[in-house]
Amino acid sequence: MSRVPMTVGGEKALREELVTLKTADRPRVIQAIADAREHGDLKENAEYHAAREEQGFIEGRIQELESKLSQSQVIDVTAIPCSGKVIFGTTVVIINCDTDETVRYQIVGDDEADIKIGKLSVNSPIARGLIGKSEGDVAGIQTPNGVVEYEIEEVLHL
Repeated sequence: MSRVPMTVGGEKALREELVTLKTADRPRVIQAIADAREHGDLKENAEYHAAREEQGFIEGRIQELESKLSQSQVIDVTAIPCSGKVIFGTTVVIINCDTDETVRYQIVGDDEADIKIGKLSVNSPIARGLIGKSEGDVAGIQTPNGVVEYEIEEVLHL
């Protein structure tokens, strides 16, 4: 079984979602099913079928979260000495060498990735090109439009 890297914040978010599903959503759906059963014939009871379908989604998500958490390897980047190298969990400020556009990304696990808020999957082409590089290095990242060069301006352990 391979371990899946995850930041401390990512693990916390998944655990919070799991608790919500188990303590709030699951009991609510069970009650909705019980209420729908009281309405009589289950074959033509749309409320019952909708509640059963939602129960299936909730149970599936609970299993998925438990599996991900059991396979996760939580990496606390703040406990690792800052070496100036890009590693999993670090936040990196890069400059596009062609356009001088500066962007800031945190390299996180697949489940945490959200480009809109600057969280980049460790398996993305940009992250793979940056991992192992140091401040001041230039990384060539293969894109659909060709290779784009980024200079690593700063590596932060946040």
